[in-house]
Amino acid sequence: MITKKVNSVQEAIEGIKDGMTIMFGGFGLCGIPENTIAALVNTSISDLTCISNNAGVDDFGLGLLLQKKQIKKMISSYVGENAEFERQMLSGELEVELTPQGTLAERCRAAQAGIPAFFTPAGYGTEVAEGKEAREFNGKMHIMEEAFKADFAIVKAWKGDEAGNLIFKGTARNFNACMAGAGKITIAEVEELVPVGSLDPNQIHIPGIMVQRIFQGEKFEKRIEQRTVRTRN
Repeated sequence: MITKKVNSVQEAIEGIKDGMTIMFGGFGLCGIPENTIAALVNTSISDLTCISNNAGVDDFGLGLLLQKKQIKKMISSYVGENAEFERQMLSGELEVELTPQGTLAERCRAAQAGIPAFFTPAGYGTEVAEGKEAREFNGKMHIMEEAFKADFAIVKAWKGDEAGNLIFKGTARNFNACMAGAGKITIAEVEELVPVGSLDPNQIHIPGIMVQRIFQGEKFEKRIEQRTVRTRN
């Protein structure tokens, strides 16, 4: 029986080196691989290129890697909520590639599917299109976007088995589903790790063939990025 289980987060991140490109699943603070990010913070790894919908907040998620200046470049869609990110970007310490959110998702999915590139109308006529091939389809201009090339994809799932099959819960599915299998090595951290055969095959969102390493996380804070409440009368 094939097993993808590793015994610790430290074992899961073996092989991650300076200068690598890493995908991080999650949307805001929802469904982020908290344990893996924390483990990377405790290393001296630096000069990372990170692909993520956004960059966490100042004291959580990818914001922790930014604080230690372990990230050289961010490829993201939304970068608000993080003062340190803003400071590093404006000072020139951090390279930033802003990408339309749908394009970001499709560049992940294309890598996952083995598609080298695709055309999209998003970004045509803006800075996003600079240096990219443009073609007309059905009377509308499109730009060519290439699939991402990542060394590692790190995702978080609700439940997984030792063969790497994953089930996501609610909105935590977000970018995790299209990033699984989109890197040379995919690491999955899960809230619950079960033996092979325990999951209903009809409920599996990502098959184990997309995952190379899986482990059960020890702690998940599951922070809320912004919470707005109504004042009681």
